[in-house]
Amino acid sequence: MENKIPKRSEVKYDDTWALEDLYTDGVLWEQAVNELAEYPKQIEEFRGTLGNSADQLLKWFELNDEIGLLAERVATYAFRLSDTDNANGQYQAMRGKASRVLVELSSAGSFAAPELMQISDDVLNKFYEECAPLKLYKYAIDRERRMKDHILGQNEERLLAMAAEMAETPDNIGNMLRDADMKFSNATDSEGKLHQLTQGSFVPLMQSKDRILRKSAFDNLYSVFANFENTTASILDAQIKQLRFFARARKFKDTLEAALIPTEVPVEVYHNLIESVHSHMSTMYKYVALRKRCMALPELHMYDLYVPIVEYPETDRSFEQAKEMVLKATEPLGEEYGNILREAFASRWIDVYENEGKTSGAYSAGARPHPYVLLNYKNDLDSVFTLAHEMGHAVHSYLSMKNQPVVYSDYVIFVAEVASTCNEVLLMQYLLKTTSDRRERAYLIHHFLEQFRTTLYRQTMFAEFEMDINRMSEQGQTLTAELLNGRYYELNKEYYGDNIVIDRKIQSEWARIPHFFYNFYVFQYATGFSAAIALAMKILEEGGNAVKSYIEFLSSGGSADPIELLRRAGVDMASPEPVEKALKLFDELIDEMQGLTK
Repeated sequence: MENKIPKRSEVKYDDTWALEDLYTDGVLWEQAVNELAEYPKQIEEFRGTLGNSADQLLKWFELNDEIGLLAERVATYAFRLSDTDNANGQYQAMRGKASRVLVELSSAGSFAAPELMQISDDVLNKFYEECAPLKLYKYAIDRERRMKDHILGQNEERLLAMAAEMAETPDNIGNMLRDADMKFSNATDSEGKLHQLTQGSFVPLMQSKDRILRKSAFDNLYSVFANFENTTASILDAQIKQLRFFARARKFKDTLEAALIPTEVPVEVYHNLIESVHSHMSTMYKYVALRKRCMALPELHMYDLYVPIVEYPETDRSFEQAKEMVLKATEPLGEEYGNILREAFASRWIDVYENEGKTSGAYSAGARPHPYVLLNYKNDLDSVFTLAHEMGHAVHSYLSMKNQPVVYSDYVIFVAEVASTCNEVLLMQYLLKTTSDRRERAYLIHHFLEQFRTTLYRQTMFAEFEMDINRMSEQGQTLTAELLNGRYYELNKEYYGDNIVIDRKIQSEWARIPHFFYNFYVFQYATGFSAAIALAMKILEEGGNAVKSYIEFLSSGGSADPIELLRRAGVDMASPEPVEKALKLFDELIDEMQGLTK
């Protein structure tokens, strides 16, 4: 068998992330957990006193900052450790312990929001005059008070806080099922050789030029998900029900409003995205037709969507080469940006390769003293782009934590995908600029087209599916496997058109997408992609002030609402214009690709 996935114990030290930068051993972590568990007593001392004086209100926010720093460290260590091996019972126990303490802290402080709502504007203004340091927290207080209609009484808030750990259960069960318990039959290639099939190896296998191998991987993976479809449907149904519970409890119109309003993103942005993509479905159909022609297939199938359509040899790109490519591509962002990347590469911010039980996919988790980036690196071009993407997140987190006070050091999820995708666009432009070979240019443009397909269109399809299943649940429908399969299959037909066979097995794909447990997260990949294209082009075309504005955006954390932060950087996401421009570029790239591949 080829490409055996190693056990965690077999992974080289240099390819693992530096969790010792948080705690050198589990004993110190246990001490920190115990220390964190003592804070509810201090929190309780503030109950009923937040409106007493400016000094008391300031002390409350300073205590929150202190707790936040320790909680972040404790949770990061446990969560990152468990993600390296989801089958390790000790790691899962640590994750559970950290989660319980976080819930206890949230429950203990549940009185704060109702008390803040009860302080009058006149009293607050007087507090700001009396206590200059309190002004630091004014925006945070205003943001909290803006949610006045959705904050309940102290007893109700305490109950909701106590329910938070239980609300995580569907996501946790789904992760365990997908990443630890599900096992897939090996995929077989045209020569009869076996290839280990995992969540991490699936996409690389789907990129193989061996169509028999692609079909085997496709069939074997989705057959397993189909075998568990009733269980996974029940898990997703439970997830949506808990979202509905919290949305109703907080008097939101629906789960979409409950997800977006606290992040200060207008609900219209979500609907604008779907409407804009729907108005450009013909462009996707045009791309699918191009793919079918280039692959010279009588029938294009879903398992043909990931293989490169240009006959250009895919060379292995080692992780060392990938780091150099990312450094070169991001040079337009300046010396400081490059130095942060070099520090990340040298100091093991990254867990590089797949191992048995490791969480699939990739992410960057913001933390102090530095972020932690999870990869499942595969020595291919996609993995290079993934590295660029996740390091965009990492630098964004690092700069925000470095330049903002604790209370504003986190950015909301709407801007999260902008920095990551901007790096991908810069990498693509760098690669296109540094090649003079017609075939290589076609290969790279194809890769860029795939980013449009998978990020702008596919993530919007995910967003529409998520919106639809939430509506179904709100209308009283149980999210059965039959219902989920049916809607997901119809969306694939709508988004990909008539030039491809929509294989029935694709109806089970929803079951392998962890983002459906993220509460209306996926649409931000598409909006972030659109914003990132606009910002990357400004950086490359204008330099100077555009770069300065962009670095200021990366350093802003959550110090203003996300729409305003992006406006300052040079793009208005409250309008459909960035999405429309990105879709126009997609159409132009397809035209160039058609010419290059004739």
